[in-house]
Amino acid sequence: MQNTENAPSTVKSADRVLTLFELLGTYGREMSHTEISDALGIPKSSLTQLLRNMTARNWLAYAPTSKGYSLGTAFTRLAKRVGQPRDLVACAGPVLAQLTAQTAESSAMNLLKGDMAEVAATVLGPQRLVSHMRLGDVAPLYATSGAKVILAFLPTEMQEDYLERVKFEPATPATIGSIRALRKQLREIRETGLAFSFDEWTPGITGMARPVLSPTGEVLGSINVALPSVRFNDKLRATVAEALVLAVETIANQIRG
Repeated sequence: MQNTENAPSTVKSADRVLTLFELLGTYGREMSHTEISDALGIPKSSLTQLLRNMTARNWLAYAPTSKGYSLGTAFTRLAKRVGQPRDLVACAGPVLAQLTAQTAESSAMNLLKGDMAEVAATVLGPQRLVSHMRLGDVAPLYATSGAKVILAFLPTEMQEDYLERVKFEPATPATIGSIRALRKQLREIRETGLAFSFDEWTPGITGMARPVLSPTGEVLGSINVALPSVRFNDKLRATVAEALVLAVETIANQIRG
């Protein structure tokens, strides 16, 4: 096992973490603080805080009885998430078809892609005047209903990191343009489970969306309905909101198996 003390100082911490994961994954058994220190060539004093941080985030598991460390549940959770986008897209088609049949409006599934939301599946509405959402279309997380609802349900650390970096670009005169306004919307979305976009990404298009959540509450994506704003009214709002509940519950149940 390499001695990480010789690694460049700018990447030493990251190198230690990765080497620690490789060590525990290769050995396939619990290892004590001393064994890890000896194997990696890391002073015990430096290793203590690293182990504490990794255990707190569930990347490592600590057994008090044996005083040994092993890979934690975060790895299992991450492995499951790798396959979830494919699972979501696989079951999205029939669900979106039903959603569009119920609302007579275009619908889509959206997945997180960096600082954007990407359309991963879509069904076009049957009316002459419709919203076109094409596969692969992307939008900033502050702009569309399907994107905003994903942002609202991201883990706090990820959401704050995004809010510290975001730069607003006005796609339309209605595009949101301040952190304060966005934070207010995100709080409302978390409370109601429903996001809106009123002409904020495409002029004349209103969007409504709900998150698709895992059994543990992690946001996996979103389902949205987009329609010409001239047709949007209280009756259609209620119809779409109810239909979205059924759509996200159906997908969540299928993913849950």
